[in-house]
Amino acid sequence: DKEKMGRMHSKGKGISRRCLPYKKTPPSWLQMTVSDLCDSICKLARKGMHPSQIGVTLRDQHGIPQVKSVTGNKILRILKKNGLAPAIPEDLYYLIKKAVSVRKHLEKNRPDTDAKFRLILIESRIHRLARYYKRIQKLPGNWKYKSATASALISQVDQQMN
Repeated sequence: DKEKMGRMHSKGKGISRRCLPYKKTPPSWLQMTVSDLCDSICKLARKGMHPSQIGVTLRDQHGIPQVKSVTGNKILRILKKNGLAPAIPEDLYYLIKKAVSVRKHLEKNRPDTDAKFRLILIESRIHRLARYYKRIQKLPGNWKYKSATASALISQVDQQMN
């Protein structure tokens, strides 16, 4: 029995997991070719979608369950190959976006001590994730999260996506 890793800032030790099919070949009903799929991924990225949003769109609108089983590459690798990968990793981007919105809320509602506490937790997750991404060299070594420049960073990444 494997030990379950707990959440960082809550009690959960969830065991729910996705269950990918064992068969790694593309589904038989799929009509799309590999080059068409890569083109549609790039087109969606140019519209400003993040890799996870692209995967959801392909699944829901085009009936493609797993891009990797069709192309042999993941969405992010396809985007990197075409020079369309986001500047900062998606999970870090959304954490920074959340921290910016909580900080904005705190400007209007100073006495909200719970929001202050949650902001500390969010920012500690940002620092931990940034440390990891620096270690695996997905972020430059001199990259640093600063709360003062976070909203500018988010708007800059949003402009690059659009």
